[in-house]
Amino acid sequence: MYGKTLIAVAMMLAAQEAYAADTYTVAPRVVADEKAVFATVETANVTLARARIGGTVAQLSVKEGDHVEQGQLVATVGDEKLALQMHSLDAQIQGLEAQVAQAKSDLDRAEGLFTSGTIPKTRLDEARTAFNVASNAQRSRVAERSVIEQQLSEGKVFAPAAGRVLKVPVTAGAVIMAGETVASIAEQNFVLRLRVPERHARFLKNGDTVRIDGEGLGSDGARFGTIALIYPLIEDGRVVADARVAGLGDYFVGERIRVWVSGGDRESYIVPGSFIITRFGIDYARVQRESGQAVDVPVQRGREQPRPDMKDALEILSGLKPGDVLVRP
Repeated sequence: MYGKTLIAVAMMLAAQEAYAADTYTVAPRVVADEKAVFATVETANVTLARARIGGTVAQLSVKEGDHVEQGQLVATVGDEKLALQMHSLDAQIQGLEAQVAQAKSDLDRAEGLFTSGTIPKTRLDEARTAFNVASNAQRSRVAERSVIEQQLSEGKVFAPAAGRVLKVPVTAGAVIMAGETVASIAEQNFVLRLRVPERHARFLKNGDTVRIDGEGLGSDGARFGTIALIYPLIEDGRVVADARVAGLGDYFVGERIRVWVSGGDRESYIVPGSFIITRFGIDYARVQRESGQAVDVPVQRGREQPRPDMKDALEILSGLKPGDVLVRP
């Protein structure tokens, strides 16, 4: 296995050196029998910003297409009942504060009278109990008010992750229930989601290289990605896989792009396209003979096979044999 890896690396380095030079030695190479499939730009995760309380959407701070950071305010949900409960508790707390003050005054007076021997200990115990009951009732109402304050603060809906807002299904003034979605946010780790016919599934594996038409991404030339995940569930006779590609963008989700995936391996002759010339509709390769003379040999070209180490790689179906030395025209 280690020896095969060294051979493959040596062949790639030799191809790069030959490509940069004015000659190229023809040798059979293992190429992928590529199949064209359509993939869509998807986000690996879609997070939902949900309302934690029911009420009326008082404010929407984002719209479709906006970029949000984690923790950014998305919307504010208000509930008038909570405000009314808050006012009621405020009134009760004020009344209980007066009771606590009166109970404290009675307790202080009872302690003084008990010290002077005017009242029995039972009267002192009754005053102390009344003070404790009033104090505990006040603390209970204060705790209930804290609960209402927490519910009011939960009316603020924050973005659970950084990304792009895909959809906002509510409008300002709408009534929503607790747990309803306020905004769908796509995390910006976009992937290409491929759907490959199941007859090609056995050729797919993690780490495989896929080729993307650069025009689909708004750039010139082919681009390459790597299959990162193959889903085990086959849907409608198709295997779903995710490929990582640099520079997919961070705005459009669902965009369709043509992708070339491996449908098996075979041997073929791959040469740089710059070594092939076309005259009167016939393709020629300039082959150097043993005598040193360069002769134009007609060849049958196949389709382009862009590779990471040879951007203008071209498959030659016939006309060349192993060991031929091509001269750049």
